[in-house]
Amino acid sequence: MTNLKEQIIAISQEIGISKIGFTTADDFDYLEKSLRLAQENGTNSGFEHPNIDERIKPKLLLKNAKTIISIAVAYPNKLPQLPEKSTYKRGKFSSSSWGVDYHTILTEKMARLSERIAELTDDFDHKAMVDTGALVDTAVARRAGIGFIGKNGLVISKEFGSYMFLGELITNLELEPDSPVDYGCGDCNHCITSCPTDALNGDSTMNAKRCLSFQTQTKGPLDEEFRVKMKTMLYGCDICQIACPYNKGITNEAQTTINPELAYPELQPFIQLTNQEFKAKFSEIAGSWRGKNVLQRNAIYVLANVNDKTAIPLLEEIAANPSNAVHQEAAQWALDKLRSKAKDK
Repeated sequence: MTNLKEQIIAISQEIGISKIGFTTADDFDYLEKSLRLAQENGTNSGFEHPNIDERIKPKLLLKNAKTIISIAVAYPNKLPQLPEKSTYKRGKFSSSSWGVDYHTILTEKMARLSERIAELTDDFDHKAMVDTGALVDTAVARRAGIGFIGKNGLVISKEFGSYMFLGELITNLELEPDSPVDYGCGDCNHCITSCPTDALNGDSTMNAKRCLSFQTQTKGPLDEEFRVKMKTMLYGCDICQIACPYNKGITNEAQTTINPELAYPELQPFIQLTNQEFKAKFSEIAGSWRGKNVLQRNAIYVLANVNDKTAIPLLEEIAANPSNAVHQEAAQWALDKLRSKAKDK
C-alpha cells in the first residue's frame, strides 16, 4: 500500500494541506492518567470531549480503524498592515482567529481529501474530526510525525513552528506509519517564563483555567488578575507562541483573506455592535463562536487596560444600564480604573 500512501501525500499537497502524517489506530493509553487527573482537579478547560475512553481509543470511534491520517494547515502569525490612524483604540484577536474559521477550513480540506482517497480504493471507511472531536489532536499529530508537543502543549514543527491547525481522519486503510520527529524543546523554557498567568506546568500540560485563552472565552465576570493581564486581547492568547524560538522567522501564508479590521477591531464601535451587526461582520472568524456578549465584556476590560479616557461617556452609559449585569459591572470596574489613573497623574 506504499503507492496509496504516496498518492495521498500528493493529493494533500494539491489541496493546500501544509503537512500530513500517518500513524496506527492503536490506543493512546499513556494519556489516560493526565486526562483523568485534569478532569478530577478541574484544571481542564471544560471544552474537551467528555468521554475519556473515546479520547484515547480510536476504535471506539471507528470499529474498523487501522490508520489515522493527521493533517496540519499552517496559519500566519504576521498581520497585514493596519491603517496608520484610527479613530479609536483597538483590541485584538489571537492569530488563530484571523481569516475564515479554521474549523471550516480543516473540515473542507478533510472532506476533499476523503473524496479523493475514496476514488483510489474500494470500501474506504473513515471518520474526520477537528478539535471539537474526541481524539487529542496534538497526541495524534506527534505520533504521526507532524511535530513534537512543546512545553506549552502545542505541536511544533521546524517548517511551520506552532502556527498549525490540526485535524485527523481515522481510516480503515492499512498504511505504513510515520515516526515522531527527532527534535524538541530541550532545555528551553521561554514559553513557561513568558506565560503571564503561570498556566504552564512545564511538562506539556497546563492548568487550562488559568490560560488567558480560556479566560477570554469563559462567561461571567473575570477575576481582576485576568482582566489586567489580558491587556488588549479580546480572544485567545499568543504569548507562549511569540516566545517560542521555533517561531522566530516563521512566515506562514494565509489560507484565506485576512481583514485587519476584524483581527484588530476598534474597541468602542465593537462594544456598540448589535447582535445582527456582530453576526454580519464577525461570523466567519473562529472567535465569533463565543458570541458578542463575552467578547464585548473583554473589550470593556481592555478599554481600562489601554487607558482610553475618551470611552468614559460610553462606559457611564453601560454602567447605568442594568439589562446586562456582567457588562454593567465591567464598565463600572473600567471607570474606576480610568478615574484612578487620572488621579495618579
